[in-house]
Amino acid sequence: MKFDTPAGKNPIDQLKVVGQPLNRIDGPLKTTGHAPYAYERHDAVAAPAYGYVVTAGIAKGRVSSMELDAARRSPGVLAIVTADNAGPLQKSQRNTAALLGGPEISHYHQALALVVAETFEQARAAAGLVKVRYTTQKGAYDLAAAKKAGTNFQKTDPDARVGDFEKAFGEAPVTLDALYHTPDQSHAMMEPHATLAAWEGDKLTVWTSNQMIDWGKTDLAKTLGLPKENVRLVSPYIGGGFGGKLFVRSDVLLAALGARAAKRPVKVALSRPQIANNTTHRPATLQRIRLGATAQGTLTAIGHESWSGNLPGGSPEEAIQQTKLMYAGANRLAGLRLAHLDLPEGNAMRAPGETPGLMALEIAMDEMAEKLGLDPVEFRIRNDTQVDPANPERPFSKRQLVQCLRDGAQRFGWDKRNARPGQQRDGRWLVGMGVAAGFRNNLVMKSGARVRLDATGQVTVETDMTDIGTGSYTILGQTAAEMLGVPIEKVTVKLGDSSFPASAGSGGQWGANSSTAGVFAACTKLREAVATKLGLDPATATFADGQVSAGGKRFALGKAAADGELVVEDTIEFAELEEKFQQSTFAAHFVEVGVDVATGESRIRRMLAVCAAGRILNPKTARSQVIGAMTMGVGAALSEELAVDTRLGFFVNHDLAGYEVPVHADIPHQEVVFLDETDPVSSPMKAKGVGELGLCGVSAAVANAIYNATGTRVREYPITLDKLLAGLPALG
Repeated sequence: MKFDTPAGKNPIDQLKVVGQPLNRIDGPLKTTGHAPYAYERHDAVAAPAYGYVVTAGIAKGRVSSMELDAARRSPGVLAIVTADNAGPLQKSQRNTAALLGGPEISHYHQALALVVAETFEQARAAAGLVKVRYTTQKGAYDLAAAKKAGTNFQKTDPDARVGDFEKAFGEAPVTLDALYHTPDQSHAMMEPHATLAAWEGDKLTVWTSNQMIDWGKTDLAKTLGLPKENVRLVSPYIGGGFGGKLFVRSDVLLAALGARAAKRPVKVALSRPQIANNTTHRPATLQRIRLGATAQGTLTAIGHESWSGNLPGGSPEEAIQQTKLMYAGANRLAGLRLAHLDLPEGNAMRAPGETPGLMALEIAMDEMAEKLGLDPVEFRIRNDTQVDPANPERPFSKRQLVQCLRDGAQRFGWDKRNARPGQQRDGRWLVGMGVAAGFRNNLVMKSGARVRLDATGQVTVETDMTDIGTGSYTILGQTAAEMLGVPIEKVTVKLGDSSFPASAGSGGQWGANSSTAGVFAACTKLREAVATKLGLDPATATFADGQVSAGGKRFALGKAAADGELVVEDTIEFAELEEKFQQSTFAAHFVEVGVDVATGESRIRRMLAVCAAGRILNPKTARSQVIGAMTMGVGAALSEELAVDTRLGFFVNHDLAGYEVPVHADIPHQEVVFLDETDPVSSPMKAKGVGELGLCGVSAAVANAIYNATGTRVREYPITLDKLLAGLPALG
């Protein structure tokens, strides 16, 4: 099915099942421990062996020698895989550095070997006997030093310019020119990267934790030099990914190589300390933002430049994305600068680009509002735009940012905020409110599905779509139930298997909208097949209450499959509309904080997110996504930072003891509001993504609230108490 014209009225608009706050159909499996995760696939193979990864102890250089004899003699050892005996390995499209290193080392904790043994303990003990000697080389590990030197940066793309930014900025009566810093961050998902691999002849199956099944299958096949049809990737349940599992990592490749070497199934999990340096992370940024405005508060110049680093061949953190579209302004500059750094690979982490970009931009907007003497909400509203600022002929398909801000301000009691910082007290706490706008582009991806109908009226949906805790099982079941007129209990959803049709996968906030649209397409085809089988007109047939009717005739849905199961497959393909309309999602985030007057400790008191993101397919699961994202934004604002050892080139705090994420006690009341919105330009579902929007802007709202509470403006995240102490009022 091609989606190239805005959606008209269709069966989804009935909203009998879609749009209802149904419980997650996978919930009972997860709460009772029956949902199988990658390392727990006891049902998949018998008697697997265990692999333990040996990782590089330097960040840049070469392996000069590797002593394996003691490890080979260790009890239970079945095989040891290294680059020397792994056979030819090709570099896949989506991995910046080789997943199995040696002799060249690209980054700290790059995998150098896998020890396979009968038990995990034996594999770990033997891995400790592997002795690696290195020849080290000088590396670059410091983003700030690279920016200061100014010689290590390149432009990945030409600067995006509209009008004459420099002239407009120079002539503006009110200006801001500030530098902001966001640190390296870890995905810190609960489930580690883990894989069970088994060979049957020259065919490989991996049970793993991966967000994008078709990408993973394609890359693994290429790396191993196998035909794609010889690889099967299975990932029905994922215990968190946040972008860290978009691509296959070393656990997948090494499990496959280990299973081939040991001639039996092998399971591999990265230890928690290995994850931070061996896999990917959100790269740090340095961002310069320049704003120029009239005395009345109309922006005339918007400049945003971002510096980040990555391994050779890697991409920059695109922190300027939202600034190209967020606010009106006739004269604009947006530019990315990328440094070669020898730190582990930087790549996508929940809402890449917009998350760090808004951490800076939305502080700058507050600083500018203060210079202008304007309320921060009013300043944002005054500079709203309904068209792409760089191409006014291209309107937004739906843009309700102003409504988000106004509704949020009213709900949050923004009128009670004291605009003068440091004036509100609650005992020993300085209290402040902050606001920030949220923005995330609405991305859509080609997505396929297969739908089956049996004689009992049972519907089965099959697609390689994944559920990373987002509720995919439930919303796909709701879509099929709505389309075919059956209760959701009559729908079985099967996900995460590369033997199913390729879907959009889970990433970029495109998963829910795209994959449900794929099921919509398949169900549309099944409706036609059912009506034709029953001798009804497909154009007028209605599907409701397990019945199909048209022209005065009525049949049970299952009757169409009385002679055998009906099976159809289709794919949604998006074309043209994204060129005609700018499709984005919007939010307004409001936060109240307390800052201890003596210690500088910051505490969240309450939070509100008002979101405009098309039709909400399931308000319960969508709210869960948003409050999780809001929590992640609090972590980014107050505690999360991968500390870089700039001498040796690695992340020091590489576990959940040192990398501090928010816990339940850190997060009090959270309120989420979804504006009533449909977007026919987006998809047949008239929905958009929302799971990443909930993060975009949150950290800046926290930062702005802390400024309102204390009068201390912090432009370097995380906002730890040491950055506030000097500005706190004197005690006694």
